[in-house]
Amino acid sequence: MKIAVVDDEEIIRRQIHGFIKKQEPDFQISDFAAGEELLAAGTGFDIMFLDIQMEGMNGIEAAEIIRQSDTDAVIIFLTGIKEYVFDAFDVSPFHYLLKPVTEQKFTQVLCRAVKEAEKRQSQKERRIFIKTKKRGYALSLNSILYIESRGKKVEIHTTDMEDIIESYVTMEDFEIQLGDGFYRCHRGYLVNMAHIAGYDSDSIVLSSGEQVCLTKKKHSGFVKAYMWYLQNGGVSFV
Repeated sequence: MKIAVVDDEEIIRRQIHGFIKKQEPDFQISDFAAGEELLAAGTGFDIMFLDIQMEGMNGIEAAEIIRQSDTDAVIIFLTGIKEYVFDAFDVSPFHYLLKPVTEQKFTQVLCRAVKEAEKRQSQKERRIFIKTKKRGYALSLNSILYIESRGKKVEIHTTDMEDIIESYVTMEDFEIQLGDGFYRCHRGYLVNMAHIAGYDSDSIVLSSGEQVCLTKKKHSGFVKAYMWYLQNGGVSFV
């Protein structure tokens, strides 16, 4: 597993590097003194420890650029100021570590981060098989925008297919198969939370620009589910 440690204080970089090596000696660790150095090294890191306050490009700015091409990296911010937690929300961080970082707390967070990185890699490849009258499709879950109920059949709207896929699998069956990354916001709609661009009191806007209905009785539950999704490592493609 590839780990990036980004902090402009050498003593912090050495500390974090040492904690990781002690717990996971086989991990490949790269240290950077600035956000610009991390970006120059390119993507491909499974876990990133990013200091928020750095000279030049700070950790949040670096994370915003990284998220444009890498939605799977597990980002953990290092900070000495609690208030920065709210500034970093938009880049879907996995966790925050307040300085000074203790080895016990770091070990707990790293263990969780490793499991999350492994889960994201498996989900990245996860597919669902959908059978229609004419053929079968092996769809990546990430490619599904939303599913719409149409009488006795459902329509599957995706990011990489111009044609809408029609299937006679029920919405209830899809809910079970697709799991926590999807939300039934209306009896006729099941949305992929990774593709949500925004929402209001009665609709959800997807990354494609399309809107689906959000019922009043589902609104509160949806907001809680979506916030939980983002705060617990959900990956947004928006």
